[in-house]
Amino acid sequence: MSKLSFRARALDASKPLPVFRCEDLPDLHEYASINRAVPQMPTGMEKEEESEHHLQRAISAQQVYGEKRDNMVIPVPEAESNIAYYESIYPGEFKMPKQLIHIQPFSLDAEQPDYDLDSEDEIFVNKLKKKMDICPLQFEEMIDRLEKGSGQQPVSLQEAKLLLKEDDELIREVYEYWIKKRKNCRGPSLIPSVKQEKRDGSSTNDPYVAFRRRTEKMQTRKNRKNDEASYEKMLKLRRDLSRAVTILEMIKRREKSKRELLHLTLEIMEKR
Repeated sequence: MSKLSFRARALDASKPLPVFRCEDLPDLHEYASINRAVPQMPTGMEKEEESEHHLQRAISAQQVYGEKRDNMVIPVPEAESNIAYYESIYPGEFKMPKQLIHIQPFSLDAEQPDYDLDSEDEIFVNKLKKKMDICPLQFEEMIDRLEKGSGQQPVSLQEAKLLLKEDDELIREVYEYWIKKRKNCRGPSLIPSVKQEKRDGSSTNDPYVAFRRRTEKMQTRKNRKNDEASYEKMLKLRRDLSRAVTILEMIKRREKSKRELLHLTLEIMEKR
């Protein structure tokens, strides 16, 4: 006699379901070895995280005791709050704005910098205001350009003068302050960023990474001819246009310097 096996099937409401009485039940020892090939349902978690021992201990404790145990805790990153600055940052005088949707300006000059001032920067800007003409937004734009123009190594003073449009004395003051603050910073950049996977695939499946890619391809609309390749081309085009604007600004400064040199040469010749 061959062994019986069952295949998991969905219930069909149109077919009658057989009902057995107590005396109609077969002997259990004859059907004890029946192979019920029930597929394992997905848990909604990644395979690497399902075997995490804290999670398995918490699930086992809940199944055994029927309630959550105090010593069975799944570790999560701790969040700290600074209550001392809460009242100054959020005064509680909120008024509903006229519009809730704000459109980002398309011109490159009107874009807001990603760098935000902190308390240490405000003290430095207030001291610098006594000697030079500078505003907080201008300082943020200068630090933002220095950060985005630097890679693993910070840019030099000569390179900073090419990136920034301000006077040399102001650039020197801001550059020295930026270099000092960047050396004291523990992270790779002064602009905070969300921890995520690297595009080269070298990072492991870290459960503390906020945004992880679940698929290799992007989810694009099927009724439009958008794919990952065209999206990357648009990003490359935007980066190239931004570099072109920077090059044009440098050319403008070069031509301005040439014109000033020509005027000075003519003035010297006239005085001779």
